[in-house]
Amino acid sequence: MTLEEVQQQESPMENADRVLSAGAALEELLVAAKKQESLTVGVYESAKVMNVDPDSVAFCVLATDEEYEWDIALQIHFTLIQAFCFDNDINVVRVNDIERLADLVGADETGEPKDAHCILVTSPSADPWKHPALEQLALFCDESRSVCDWVPAITLPER
Repeated sequence: MTLEEVQQQESPMENADRVLSAGAALEELLVAAKKQESLTVGVYESAKVMNVDPDSVAFCVLATDEEYEWDIALQIHFTLIQAFCFDNDINVVRVNDIERLADLVGADETGEPKDAHCILVTSPSADPWKHPALEQLALFCDESRSVCDWVPAITLPER
């Protein structure tokens, strides 16, 4: 079966449903990881975790919006993070609603929204936690890679 045949089999409506379902799973995962204190939020904070303990990273979310689309430094960071994730078999997705992500991950100690451009879901190597949403997102990423969509975009559900 060729790539074209696979893409023809999946209707645009099925693809939209898949993306929305993945969005709901991502929201569920982020809320659960926040309760477990298993989130790393911010580009630089994420890079530190990836450098020190890459085995603890279970999932990566990269977020941007129109305001940051042309930020070259941010795009370079994204490219490096994606490469690291690919090299270490970490699933990575993109989300275009940075404000919604910032709402999900919360504010810092001063009450300011956290830098939600990069969010890592971490799980200690010694005692990894499993979550059905993490498994659903892993399947979504596998399916996306099978049609050469290496960093799939996810749409978060409406509030």
